[in-house]
Amino acid sequence: WQNFYFLSKKRKNLIKNPCGEEDLQHWGEVENGGDGWKIEELPGDFGKEFPSEEVHKYFVTSYEWCRKAQVIDLRAEGYWEELMDTTQPKVVIKDWYAGRSDAGCLYELCVKLLSENEDVLAEYKSETIAIPQDNDANWTEISHTFSNYGPGVRFVRFEHGGQDTLFWKGWYGVRVTNSSVTVEP
Repeated sequence: WQNFYFLSKKRKNLIKNPCGEEDLQHWGEVENGGDGWKIEELPGDFGKEFPSEEVHKYFVTSYEWCRKAQVIDLRAEGYWEELMDTTQPKVVIKDWYAGRSDAGCLYELCVKLLSENEDVLAEYKSETIAIPQDNDANWTEISHTFSNYGPGVRFVRFEHGGQDTLFWKGWYGVRVTNSSVTVEP
């Protein structure tokens, strides 16, 4: 019960800067294909409002692959080794993506649970999601829950990205925002 209480009380998004409010700060291993990543205000050109009023910005990709990642140190966030090894709380991943209504694009999400030595203990990789040109520009949530992943998890590596499919100069690729990683009872 102590662990359940702790996990319930501590539940928070471990991704820093999930909506681009701080430019690309906290995002590492950045791949800037084409014209690179850009942050735009919602709804953006040929875009739709986000389903939550708290989200004001998003990251947008260009005409070649753009990827960015964040590695979360679970111990630094207060999740001690014994808790992760014996309780194995759920690790819930969420991300939101959308295209422009006038351009096709691709999106990918890959999340890995890593050991002390950064060996992969569990992995979730989405398919490459293709959004056609002339789409409705609606925001779509993708999520995955890791459970029963075994002992040794110390880090979570969250990576996402995409590109446009028309190879137009500028920022016509997939839009991403409101990414989250939470540890739950």
